Amino acid sequence: MDGKKMLTYLEHLKENNNREWYHAHKQEFQEANRAFEALIQELIVRIGTFDKSVLHNEPKNLTFKLVRDTRFSHDKSPYNPSFRAHISARGKLPVPVGYYLMITPGGGSFLGGGLFADMFKDATAMVRNYIAANGSAWEEIVQAPDFQKAFTVQGTALKHVPAGFDREHPQAAYLKFKSWYLEYPVSDEQIMDGETFVPQAAKIFEAMKPFNDYLNRALEGFQMPAR
Repeated sequence: MDGKKMLTYLEHLKENNNREWYHAHKQEFQEANRAFEALIQELIVRIGTFDKSVLHNEPKNLTFKLVRDTRFSHDKSPYNPSFRAHISARGKLPVPVGYYLMITPGGGSFLGGGLFADMFKDATAMVRNYIAANGSAWEEIVQAPDFQKAFTVQGTALKHVPAGFDREHPQAAYLKFKSWYLEYPVSDEQIMDGETFVPQAAKIFEAMKPFNDYLNRALEGFQMPAR
């Protein structure tokens, strides 16, 4: 794993976020991207030891483009200076949920799990209904001491418990959520240490698996909207 190559390229892109620089440094991008795909391949193999559903994936099919959609953004920078990938049974689709990795220089890198997307109303409804009906299993996962040491459940949320749900439900706070995800921060120094980063990342992803499994049971039968 060549963390230095990835971070160096992304740092330069961050400092020169324009199309002229990007196209003039295509070779550097290709080398950094190959390093990222090699990292993803290592993670697939490691994750596969505890979740065989990911083993069929090809790294190139799991990564996201650097190009940003600036149509509705005040920030018109054309590129997102980060390498990102989602490793799951169906590749980089948000459902089923899997294992997310973002590498960006300056302390913003993290390992993620769960449902990040909050624009799919059916998915949100399915998870809310499942938590309402299976609250004790949810509580067992998120209240486990080892889970709480490493993770905090995050996500966009409503101000109040949505209509149709008991406001006094033991998991009422989570029923407000529209997405449910985990983020585990990683430093540039950790990414630079190629020998230890992959096994450490795999260990964190394994700790996320019960959370992911719960959400995937809730999302069983969900169909991605047709484009």
